Amino acid sequence: MNRPPIETGDARTTLLLPGFVLPQNTTLQHRHPTKHLFTADTKSIYTNIHTGPAVQHISNLLCSKAVRTFQQYNVQALTEALQIVFQNNILQFGVTYWKQILGKGMGIAPAPQWATIYFAIHKNHVLPQWNSNILFYPQFINDIIGIWTCDECPECNRALWTQFQDHMQQWHRLEWEFSPISQSCNYMDLTLTISSQTIQSTLHEKAQNLYLYLPPLSSHPRGPLQSLIFGNILQIHRLCSTPQETIKNTHAFHRLLTNRGHPSATITALFQKVTQNALEFMSLTPDDHATHQQMLKEKTENTIFLHLQYHPQDPPARDQQHVWQQTIATPHRKAPIAQMKNIDGVHIPIHSLTIAYIAVLQI
Repeated sequence: MNRPPIETGDARTTLLLPGFVLPQNTTLQHRHPTKHLFTADTKSIYTNIHTGPAVQHISNLLCSKAVRTFQQYNVQALTEALQIVFQNNILQFGVTYWKQILGKGMGIAPAPQWATIYFAIHKNHVLPQWNSNILFYPQFINDIIGIWTCDECPECNRALWTQFQDHMQQWHRLEWEFSPISQSCNYMDLTLTISSQTIQSTLHEKAQNLYLYLPPLSSHPRGPLQSLIFGNILQIHRLCSTPQETIKNTHAFHRLLTNRGHPSATITALFQKVTQNALEFMSLTPDDHATHQQMLKEKTENTIFLHLQYHPQDPPARDQQHVWQQTIATPHRKAPIAQMKNIDGVHIPIHSLTIAYIAVLQI
């Protein structure tokens, strides 16, 4: 499901959530022939965030907004807890132990949030000085894509672009790598192009992508292949802004699966079914999505999972579900499990069984 961007108070900037995609045919409200795209990324995001300055900046931010936003937290206690976590990261290598004194470990639970806040502070420090040049500046943690408004004088524009890059580097040793400004750029899994008055989008895949899709001889149930196709078809329809790009990428995905060994007739039938499901899913309103997510959450909370190693000659999942219903969920002339109580006298809130297969590759 598409997730909306988090507005940061500046019309040019957004912090992107996972799953956010650029709206198709995004209109450039300030039409000008000299708008260019650029991307930026930091080197070694976690190890290059110095703990001391980061704690100080984040502490100042929390204190400045504590009365309005963080009333449910003790700001001082939260700041001290962050300092303890990030200044006492102990790593084990074999039989030796090491204390990290620079940066932070990416495996620490609050690391992504820590980095997101830190880069937002950096953004607020840099952008106000570039109002005339930065038209758009969305950001996903340390991955940035922007629209640069070029100066009419080419030499002045080159000088301003260099000054902007130098300004970005002046923040506690953070090192940024920039792409050249151009009409087109690759950003994460998108290729974006300024075309006429819109930004067009299509899929971007790295050259070294091995496309290691499940081969047909892999000992998997039918579900994973359907999920793989549904996920990719949904991504293609969401990220491609023109019918031509949608068709091109769909054909390319079909070809990759047949090259992997899947029968063309089988894949084509699945593509037709899954495409219809994807289009129906995209037509749902935000309220429909919220209701669907709530239903999935409630179902999962009252579900137990049976983990089985998959074998194609084992009884199918529907037969195992039938046994579950007859013997446990709704047994004949016996109390169903949902009406039984545990040793503490509390009803057992189990209403369904999900069979989670563990697949094994056949050699």
